[in-house]
This record gives sequence, C-alpha cells and structure tokens, in this order.
Amino acid sequence: MQLKAGFKSMAKELDIGAVARLSGVAPSALRHYEKKGLIASIGRHGLRRQYAAGVLDQLRLIALARLAGFTLDEMSALFDERGKIALDRVLLAARADELDRHIQRLIQVRDGLRHMVDCPEPEHLQCPQFRKILQQGEF
Repeated sequence: MQLKAGFKSMAKELDIGAVARLSGVAPSALRHYEKKGLIASIGRHGLRRQYAAGVLDQLRLIALARLAGFTLDEMSALFDERGKIALDRVLLAARADELDRHIQRLIQVRDGLRHMVDCPEPEHLQCPQFRKILQQGEF
C-alpha cells in the first residue's frame, strides 16, 4: 500500500471513500477487513463508514503482512479486539524464520538457473556441478 505523495492527515476522521482513495484499498476490502476484525470504523456519517486517521497505519501493516504471506485469519493475531495494532512477536519471529528458509530455497533455485545458463556441458545432466545442485536442492 502506498499513500499518495505528500499526504499528511490533519483530519481526525476519514470516510470510507477517503480511506480507499488514500490507501488504494477497495471499499469492499475495507468492509471485509472490518468484518474480520482487522480494522474498526468509529461510526457513520449518513450511510458512509467513518474511520480514525490511524486506520491508514493499520492498512500499511495489513499490506506488509500480506507480503509476508500471512492469511487474513493469521493477521487477526496482529491486532487486539478493537482492531488496534498489538504485535505477536513470537508469530512474527516464526514468520521471519519461514521467510529465511524460503529465501534460501529461492537462492538455490536462482543459482541452479544461473548455472544452467552458463554450463559448458552439452547436456546439463552430464555436468557434475549441475547434478550436485539437483541432489542438494529441495525443489
């Protein structure tokens, strides 16, 4: 999620349209996040939900959690019952460890692909280094 450049909220409340516009998150997704307990509206102005300006930080955390591979249900552990940020450090550490393992696997895959590009052998399976990559990899 990327806020528009130069945005500084002076408003204490934002309606759902403003939150959607500033965050790039569709109103339907905002309503879904609210239903899941990830964010909370502070009331309504007419038929439009109103949010505290701090919801933008919550949406940034949700975007980061999505990039880290958290499901919406898993993200609920990152917020308290009022939708305020309450980080579960054990959960975050476990996800960081999982990402480290995934990065190591991706590095192995990348190295294997780079070797395939530069391999001097006419057939890759004849190359001792490539066979070693295949045997060590957990693809």
